[in-house]
Amino acid sequence: MVHTAYDSFELLSNCPKKIEAVASHGTKIFLGCSDGSLLIYVPESSDGDRPYSDQSETQKEPYVLEKTLNGFSKRPIVAMEVSRSRELLLSLSESIAFHRIPNLETIAVITKAKGANLFSWDDRRGFLCFARQKRVCIFRHDGGRGFVEVKEYGVPDIVKSMSWCGENICIGIRREYMILNTTSGSLSEVFPSGRIAPPLVVSLPSGELILGKIRSLRAPYTLVQTVVLRNVHHLIQSNGSLIAAQDNSVYALFPVPIGAQIVQLTASGNFEEALALCKLLPPEDSNLRAARESSIHIRYGHYLFDNESYEEAMEQFFASQVDVTYVLSLYNSIVLPKSLSIPEPEKIADFAWDSSYLSRASSDASDDNDLLSPSQLTESDRNAAIDAKKLSYNGLMALVKYLQKRRYTIIERATAEGTEEIVSDAVANNNISYNLNRSKISSKVRGNVHVGSGSREMATILDTALIQALILTGQLSAALELLKGINYCDVKTCEEFLQQGNYYTALIELYKYNGMHREALNLINKLIQESKSDQLQSENSQTFGPEMIIEYLKLICNTDPMLVLEFSMLVLESCPTQTIELFLSGNIPADLVNSYLKQHAPSMQGRYLELMLAMNENGISGNLQNEMVQIYLSEVLEWYADLVRKQNWDEKAYSPSRKKLLSALESISGYNPEALLKRLPADGLYEERAILLGKMNHHQLALSLYVHKLHVPELALAYCDRVYEAGQRQPHSELYNNIYLTLLQIYINPQRTTKEFEKNIKNLVSPKNVGLQKVGPMKPKGSRVGKKIAEIEGAEEIRFSLSGTDSGRSDGDGDEPIVEETSSIMIDEVLDMLSRRWDRINGAQALNLLPRETKLQNLLPFLEPLLKKTSEAHRNFSVIRSLRYNENLQVKDELYKLRRTVVKISSDSMCSLCNKKIGTSVFAVYPNGKTLVHFVCFRDSQNIRAVVKNSPLRKRG
Repeated sequence: MVHTAYDSFELLSNCPKKIEAVASHGTKIFLGCSDGSLLIYVPESSDGDRPYSDQSETQKEPYVLEKTLNGFSKRPIVAMEVSRSRELLLSLSESIAFHRIPNLETIAVITKAKGANLFSWDDRRGFLCFARQKRVCIFRHDGGRGFVEVKEYGVPDIVKSMSWCGENICIGIRREYMILNTTSGSLSEVFPSGRIAPPLVVSLPSGELILGKIRSLRAPYTLVQTVVLRNVHHLIQSNGSLIAAQDNSVYALFPVPIGAQIVQLTASGNFEEALALCKLLPPEDSNLRAARESSIHIRYGHYLFDNESYEEAMEQFFASQVDVTYVLSLYNSIVLPKSLSIPEPEKIADFAWDSSYLSRASSDASDDNDLLSPSQLTESDRNAAIDAKKLSYNGLMALVKYLQKRRYTIIERATAEGTEEIVSDAVANNNISYNLNRSKISSKVRGNVHVGSGSREMATILDTALIQALILTGQLSAALELLKGINYCDVKTCEEFLQQGNYYTALIELYKYNGMHREALNLINKLIQESKSDQLQSENSQTFGPEMIIEYLKLICNTDPMLVLEFSMLVLESCPTQTIELFLSGNIPADLVNSYLKQHAPSMQGRYLELMLAMNENGISGNLQNEMVQIYLSEVLEWYADLVRKQNWDEKAYSPSRKKLLSALESISGYNPEALLKRLPADGLYEERAILLGKMNHHQLALSLYVHKLHVPELALAYCDRVYEAGQRQPHSELYNNIYLTLLQIYINPQRTTKEFEKNIKNLVSPKNVGLQKVGPMKPKGSRVGKKIAEIEGAEEIRFSLSGTDSGRSDGDGDEPIVEETSSIMIDEVLDMLSRRWDRINGAQALNLLPRETKLQNLLPFLEPLLKKTSEAHRNFSVIRSLRYNENLQVKDELYKLRRTVVKISSDSMCSLCNKKIGTSVFAVYPNGKTLVHFVCFRDSQNIRAVVKNSPLRKRG
């Protein structure tokens, strides 16, 4: 790219003498001529009376001759250089001479430089190096009028070019460059200069060197400008310009202002060069530079976008920090939220530059420089050229990357803004007077809510566009991740977009994040129904099942339990176990679930209670247990009524519902047995009635049902076992040990117990008298066997009761037990129970209840193990008694020995604490029998120990 970086201006022409060397100082130009004279030129407009300053720049105007110094040198002046820090003019002719500026009197001449062909001056350190034939000499300025020789080194050939390189010297010899070490004199090769051009070393103001290699320029150094000046022999740097000297003319190359160069480059499409030049703008114009860079980045982005270099275009837009809406306006396929006040894309124009900057810009560049927003371009040009590009995959992918890069800072600002509002609202709420009513409080709180937020609106625009771009480029998983995290997507816009494309999974996540759980669950349910009917058209043909509703409900159990219950009805029948697990894991109150099911899904109420009891037996309350048993009982009663109506009822028939009812009645205890008992029919369901009576501690009635109604002695015996074993875990277990005697009494007096059963059942069911039976005291019989057993058991007068609530006196109780005729006694059941449960029955009481006609041989299976156990226990207790007696004697003997201990107090007996004699004082003896102390000393020592023990310092240690 070629642009105008320097303007050439002819300072002087028709010089009367041939120019051999040139130098400048301030506004003056020194010309060394071939005849050894020195010509001094000054600007035409310069005032001779104005004081001279070396800080002035070369003026862009014709120069006129001010002074001619003939005989300045005897030979032609080969080279000249100005030392601005020392106000010296160095000239090379027959030798190197130093002249004081401005009068140009000679202060020093280095005679050793006679025959030198070139020199280099280090103005910072005051070092001079020159080349003479094959030698390089170094001199140092001593600060006054003299120079001191430092070193002299030999080189392989004549030096053609040289310049200081830090503390070393870069020289051009033959066709190559070398570095001369000024300390050791060693030479190191750099690279060859090429076959055509001689070596050329040019020092830059930054301290760097330019070494000429070939005439053509290659990357990264491209040709910037060609200035047509023929036969230029000398080119030096002056203040603010370059001075080029021909044989009889002098030209100045004035740099074009950087601003004008930027305008040219931008107008011609050389944006990278324009951006590079922006960095050269002066630091005081930082705001102007930032604005200019932003403008160039935007224009460069448009250029790249139009040429389908989308990613590079987005990088330029990102560098410009232009508003996101400006970039989004390039994409017609991206729908922005309509509810937000989105500003029109701003007009990005070049900022005003100084008139001197723009004076150098070409007219076509300045006319073309303003950047127009997309809305300012004609519809036909814009739509025809880029509509297809905007919808392309590459363009949207570039947009995704751009939005993701911008997202972090925008979301961070939006989050910080939201946090500040929350804090400010909390502070405002704390300052509200508590005497105001709720309406005043709410209105005041609402007054502190920020209706709009610039950062959050920008975040909403960005996230809404990013979701669309991700989905349009097939990045559904990335879109889902965005929706699951913190986002500011506009619900309405994204909802319409996702519904049009059937992106239901993303739509569900959108609802979920924004708390629209009802909408999400309705959508899932709709998708499940469509999936069943094969009408679903999803983005990835995903199959939707009821498990999705359950998984979604798990997320909101703690926040919205009523919504969970409402939508759990949709999956309770198809996934009962998972739904119950949802209720349990979600910590939804069981009573709330039960009442909801009872109202909306009564058919599933029992199933819920069943599964809940199976999963968490201890977590179900008594109310729910009673509810479950009532449900089972209702089902059983319907089944019972149906069989009775068909005259097909059998007490031993069991339906699944009846099995559940019996199991529940036996295993759980939280229900109300009295309420259930009233619902039972009088002529059926005796097993259920027996269990309920047992729960009410009416054991005699329950056993009567097993024996007389159900005619299943095994159930009666199992019932006694349960009561007995349960009683063993109670504090007063002896109250439950007589349950077997109650069963024994029922076996012995069947007719009597039947009458009592019918009577007590009527009283029990009656609402006026829900009482408890009592079994009266039974005296032991007068038979010899009974008395013998009574002696064995140690029971002279035995009275028993079934329990505190189920023992009572029968109608015919007296001094002797009433025993029915032997023919009606269930003697086989009696003997079987006595032989199987002899270790749990009080033998004396059992024998007292037996009829006198009972043969002793029939009782052998009962009496033999009983007597054996009793005798063994008697022997064991006798041994224990003897051992305890001997132990008592040993303790007494030891006590007597201790009481016989004698302590002798003599005149020499000393107190172990105070080391004084005991004398006739009250004393104490330690348990070892040897240590004697005064009683007073002993008491004081005990008090001191108590104080130390309770001291806070001791506790702290």
